[in-house]
Order: sequence, then C-alpha cells, then structure tokens
Amino acid sequence: MDSLSMAFSSGWASGINSYLVVLVLGIADRVSGFEQIPDVLGRWEVLGAAAFLYSMEFIADKIPYIDSTWDAISTAIRPTVGAVIGVLLAGDANSLDQAVNGVVGGGTALASHTVKAGTRLAINTSPEPVTNIGVSVLEDFAVLGVVWFAIEHPEIAAAIAGTLLALGMILLYFAAKVIRKGWRKWKGRERRPRTPSVGATPYH
Repeated sequence: MDSLSMAFSSGWASGINSYLVVLVLGIADRVSGFEQIPDVLGRWEVLGAAAFLYSMEFIADKIPYIDSTWDAISTAIRPTVGAVIGVLLAGDANSLDQAVNGVVGGGTALASHTVKAGTRLAINTSPEPVTNIGVSVLEDFAVLGVVWFAIEHPEIAAAIAGTLLALGMILLYFAAKVIRKGWRKWKGRERRPRTPSVGATPYH
C-alpha cells in the first residue's frame, strides 16, 4: 500500500516537474538511505542528469510561451518518468504490482501534466511574466513538499496530491475559454510568418 501511495504522489509530482522528483528522491536516498526509495535514483549519474535538466526547466518554466513550449516537449517525458518511478517503487514485488504502480504513476503524471499545461496556457493570455514566475515557484515548492512528505507519510501525501489534482481539474473546467484563447496565442507565436518591413522593395 505504501508503494502504491508513493507511486500516486510521485506521479502527480512528476506531471508538474519530473526532474525535481528524481532529485528529491535521489538525494533522500543518498542522505538517509530510505529503504522504500530505489537505490538507482541515488546514483550520481542519475542525480547529475536530473540536476542539469531541472536547471533548464527552472528557467524555461518561468518565461511566458517558452513554458508552454517546454510543456509540449514534456508531454511524453513526465508520464514516462512517473510510470518508471512507480515501477521502481514496487521493488521486487510481483509483475502485477509493478504494472499497477506503473499505471498509477504514469496516469497520475499525465493528469497533473494536463492541468499544468492548461493552466500555463491560461496564464499566458496575460503578457506580464510575474504570474508565470510566481506559479512556477509555487509548483516547485508543492512538488518538493509532497514528495518529501510522501517519504515519511505516503498515504497522507497521496491524499494531498489527490486533492490538488482534483482542484486543478475543476480549475481547468471553469477556465476552458481562457485556455482556448491561450492555446491560439501560443500557436500563433509558434507559427507567426515573417512580414516584410514597411517600404521594402520586393525582389522580382
């Protein structure tokens, strides 16, 4: 039950910031040697790669429209990380338990990723960057808090993650119109054609 609860919590967190999840779990394993954390996450090469990718996400996640582009790139990555962590948390359990943990971790990560990406599209309807920075920092603290809490209290952390996911889904439902507007603006910036300068003479 503990591994399933941790798979849910880490899955939710992976949908928000998968690299930070790997860092938190890996560092916790290195510092305190928690038995429930897979040792592979504490390997130096894993921590190094996670730290490098997290530093990139830390910057990209705070820039309007760049954050939505990063979310699009991460659509396959975050659920995959959530599923892999879920399987690793099952440890030497039977194949069914590993499969269930993988589905829970990956499915929860996909759901929270959808909430994150949709929320950013809504926020990007506003041109100022302050909101993006504030939301990004809040997400990082939420991921850090939920994952760290899950190590000691997996069931309570899973309940918190489930509540945050449900609130996010409700928010997306009511912000659907704003999200569609943000989607059109983001796609417009991605595909904006180059326009000739005024007074320029066309070539023949």
